[in-house]
Amino acid sequence: MASVNPFDVSDSDEEAERRPNETVDTERSPSEGAPGPPPGNAFSLPADAEPPTLLLSSNRTSPSGEGMSVSAAATSTMAGGVETRVSVDVIAAQLLRDQYILTALEFHTELLEAGRELPRLRDYFSNPGNFERQSGTPPAKDQVLGPGGPLNRAGSISTLDSLDFARYSDDGNRESDERVAVLEFELRKAKETIQALRANLTQAAESEVASQERKNFKSSPEIQEPIRPLEKRALNFLVNEYLLKNEYKLSSITFSDENDDQDFELWDDVGLNIPKPPDLLQLYRNGGSTLSSPTDKVDASVGVAFGDLPGNCVSREPQKKPDLSQQQQSEVVQELEYQLNLLNSEKQSLAEQIKKLQSEIQILKKSVSFPPPATLELCSSSSSSKPCSTNPPSVPSLDNGQYLDIRGVSEAGNDLVSTSTQNTSQSQQQTCNKTTSQQRAQFDQPNRKLSPAFQQALLSFCRMCSESRLGAEVSRIADSEESVMLMLGRCLPHIVPNVLLAKREELIPLILCTACLHPEPKERDQLLHILFNLIKRPDDEQRQMILTGCVAFARHVGPTRVEAELLPQCWEQINHKYPERRLLVAEACGALAPYLPKEIRSSLVLSMLQQMLTEDKADMVREAVVKSLGIIMGYIDDSDKYAQGFELMLLSLGDPSERVVNAVHQVFIPAFAAWTTELGTLHTALIPSLLARIEKLLTQGEHGLDEHKLHVFLSALQSLIPPLFAVVLQNAPFTSRAKPHEDIPAIEVTRFPRPASPLQDMAIIIGNRELLSSLLLLYDHQLEHEGTTGWESLLWVVNQLLPQLIEIVGRINVTSSTCVHEFSRFFWRFCRTFGKIFTNTKVKPQFQEILRLSEENVDASAGNGILTKATVPIYATGVLTCYNQEEDRKLLVGFLEDVMTTLSLSHAPLDSLKASFVELGANPVYHELLLTVLWYGVVHTSALVRCTAARMFELVLRGMSEALVDRRAAPALITLCSGPELSVRIATIPAFGTIMETVTQKELLERVKMQLASFLEDPQYQDQHSLHMEIIRTFGRVGPNAEPRFRDDFVLPHLHKLALANNSQSVESKRIDIAIHLFEAYSALSCCFISEEVMVNHFLPGLRCLHADMEQLSPEHEVILGSMIKECEIKVENRGISDAQGSISIASSLVGEDAKTKFLSKMGQLTTSGAMLANVFQRKK
Repeated sequence: MASVNPFDVSDSDEEAERRPNETVDTERSPSEGAPGPPPGNAFSLPADAEPPTLLLSSNRTSPSGEGMSVSAAATSTMAGGVETRVSVDVIAAQLLRDQYILTALEFHTELLEAGRELPRLRDYFSNPGNFERQSGTPPAKDQVLGPGGPLNRAGSISTLDSLDFARYSDDGNRESDERVAVLEFELRKAKETIQALRANLTQAAESEVASQERKNFKSSPEIQEPIRPLEKRALNFLVNEYLLKNEYKLSSITFSDENDDQDFELWDDVGLNIPKPPDLLQLYRNGGSTLSSPTDKVDASVGVAFGDLPGNCVSREPQKKPDLSQQQQSEVVQELEYQLNLLNSEKQSLAEQIKKLQSEIQILKKSVSFPPPATLELCSSSSSSKPCSTNPPSVPSLDNGQYLDIRGVSEAGNDLVSTSTQNTSQSQQQTCNKTTSQQRAQFDQPNRKLSPAFQQALLSFCRMCSESRLGAEVSRIADSEESVMLMLGRCLPHIVPNVLLAKREELIPLILCTACLHPEPKERDQLLHILFNLIKRPDDEQRQMILTGCVAFARHVGPTRVEAELLPQCWEQINHKYPERRLLVAEACGALAPYLPKEIRSSLVLSMLQQMLTEDKADMVREAVVKSLGIIMGYIDDSDKYAQGFELMLLSLGDPSERVVNAVHQVFIPAFAAWTTELGTLHTALIPSLLARIEKLLTQGEHGLDEHKLHVFLSALQSLIPPLFAVVLQNAPFTSRAKPHEDIPAIEVTRFPRPASPLQDMAIIIGNRELLSSLLLLYDHQLEHEGTTGWESLLWVVNQLLPQLIEIVGRINVTSSTCVHEFSRFFWRFCRTFGKIFTNTKVKPQFQEILRLSEENVDASAGNGILTKATVPIYATGVLTCYNQEEDRKLLVGFLEDVMTTLSLSHAPLDSLKASFVELGANPVYHELLLTVLWYGVVHTSALVRCTAARMFELVLRGMSEALVDRRAAPALITLCSGPELSVRIATIPAFGTIMETVTQKELLERVKMQLASFLEDPQYQDQHSLHMEIIRTFGRVGPNAEPRFRDDFVLPHLHKLALANNSQSVESKRIDIAIHLFEAYSALSCCFISEEVMVNHFLPGLRCLHADMEQLSPEHEVILGSMIKECEIKVENRGISDAQGSISIASSLVGEDAKTKFLSKMGQLTTSGAMLANVFQRKK
């Protein structure tokens, strides 16, 4: 915000002309004339102002805004009896300098009425920045007043120029926020009024001791001044604070009860606008030295303390209020006149020292970026003769003005010596220390005799701006870490909106460092708000940068500030309209979990994530929420949250998004299982709860099982297998003997199933691979030689978990391939995780006891024997396939052969055997094994077994290699067809159809075609109704996917013959069966492309024959057939018309091809030049 500097008196031409005279007058001795009172009574020193300090600058301000300007006083003093005309600009500058704002306003109005508008006053009153300070807190009563005067702004949440700038800069939707800005502006103005009233009340409270009584106490040091109420309340607050910090809580409670009229929670209750002093410990360590106020710093060239002046003529006591009598004011003026003479003499001595040092300055040449006046920091000559005090340094305030102000350098003359800000109440030792520690660069001075005024006027042509906000920041350079943080806190809100969105992540380190070290909570909150709103829609890399910064911030500041400063930022954006911002919040909750207080971690953060999981519509946000919940589960230690964690697991498992469910299995369930393992409830509560839900689901779904819910529960159980095995290992009798050492053989790569995530890796769950290897050796040895006595966790798995799982398996629907596959995968992972010895000795015996392969286990009438249930395919595909050794394969082959034989001889449903073949046939590894089982059925003596084997071929041929089909499957089918049983031959027809559908080898197709032709053309099969039905059904299934030539030359002509023969069928039931199957076959084949010849000769005649049957047997089918016939006839007609048009357009197509060839040849000659490409389409002239 631009502001007018009222101390710059170079705006007026009269002042510019008069300044050289002023400079000359300044050099005069004060004894040449008596000083006259300047306008505004500049010599009247307020009681709360500091003693004046020697200023070598001609236009530097005094330590207090209400104090005198030494340069002005010197000018008035040394003017003597010479009568000079004071310009209106000087008067205006003096009024603004002394903060006589109303007087200056009246002066400005009178000048306007007289037609003599003054630029200084016009610029000052037209700029609102002069009446609204940028500081968040009002200055103390003795603070140096800037050009804006005491019109301070109270601290507020936001300002008009900093209201949610990140959102404004990104979104631009300000309509609804402008009203908020106006209301906050009005609120801030009201707070300013309150602050002003509080300041007045504080001054009144401090003045309750009469000035005369205070003089008496000062003159008689043995009489102690009674404590004032304000001092008593401040001491009470500090004492209570000391008691709390040092764990004297009972004493603090008693002390608070004895002072019930004071609120010890709030410092503002002590007094209005009173800065809080350091604690008692710091006051004790300071040894009672006077602490500097936040405004005791003087931005001057050389500061001389009053105590160091000879004669000690000026008292160090605080001055009286401006309501002194005229006599007292005159006494003060006389004292100041005497002091001025001393200062002038001191000035002369310092000038001589400067001349001596100029030769040394010539040697110390350093390159600089601002004008060349010297900047040396010196101790005064009078102080150099006195011993340095050993008083401790004063405590600086938060914004103590420790800056190197380059504006002061540019205003200083050639003989000026500038230092950094000094505290006038510090001892000479501190001043000497500052000289050595904060000495700045020294510059060569030219051997010239230019007057300071001329040099200053010359340097004014250097275009430097210090009247704007940015100019003010640039003109002063911080010389301490705290000052740097304050500067960054002021500048970053203005920098961020002007940085490109794609590059804003470069600001993250700067923002975090400032937010971490800044002393003001409101500024820290604003900076963290900037961080979370830095980028409108941060991508993955930008979010990672922000999260990395948040974690670094949390590690540095600790859990209290993370809770107080970072979590509110997350809460604010939990419902942000952009999913990327909500995603950042979800990821931040997980990243910050290790650095939060445990109470907050298991309450607030858990509730935030649960809300986002249930309400957020974006899959990626819910996925991040689930991962963060997993991290929370890894750090939670409140056992009461187990039920909530279990519900969150079920809720997230039921999420419709696959990526969310994957995150549950990869992160949440392993972390939740690790927690339940510590609680001891993994095998006593978590797994039994899931099993109970599966049983309830099977009970409720007898007429329609909810397969999705079953998948949810079963997948959760599958993810709990590694933690369960870890519990078995960690609670085994041999656990204490397991010691990792180098000679332990490494774990086989295939020992465990591939984990879905690192959290399900057994080595990571146990701790390390060496320890796991040692435990596995002892585990196998214990199972093989010592048994399971006393091994409670393993006994629970064997005696409770396995029987319950086998019972559940027997209740699921065997025809549901999804359920069979899910349970098969579960048992496969279960057996592979627990090992081969456990599978052979504990799992297989329990299945074999139930699956006693005999005809007694098959209820042929009801079809509900154990061999007809899902237990068979799950045992075959989930248990017997876990290990692929030769003995394991033999066991699997023998089991399938026995099941096939038993079911066939018992005339039982073959669904369990079909499910086994489908599940195993999906893996090409088992194709050879399945053909071995089927060959056993092909050569079996029973026709029932051979018929079953023939029907199983259809299931295994899909996905089988053509070489294997040609070498083993086709010969086996032809062998079955050569048998005497017609049922066996009919059972091979679907398998032959599958070969026609999936194989492309011509020789094999011809063999299959000949076999099917023999079924259709052999007279012995003419009256075989079941064979014709099976062939028609197979043609309808494989026809659309078979080779077009096979379809046109074989399938459609034979369907035509069958339809024609069905018209003369005398048995109505057989006729309707054939007609229905023909209708389904023709409906499937009507979607294929059929040539016109085949359409006219076979397809349409066959449909007409079928139409004739349906007219008599099924009128509803007759209507559909009629529309199909019309549609086919239209297709034939359209093709004839298109053929006629095609002959006419042959010539035109040849011409078009010629033009196309020419165009492409020309395009091919072009290079990649865009100009040449454009020339192709230009019209020739």
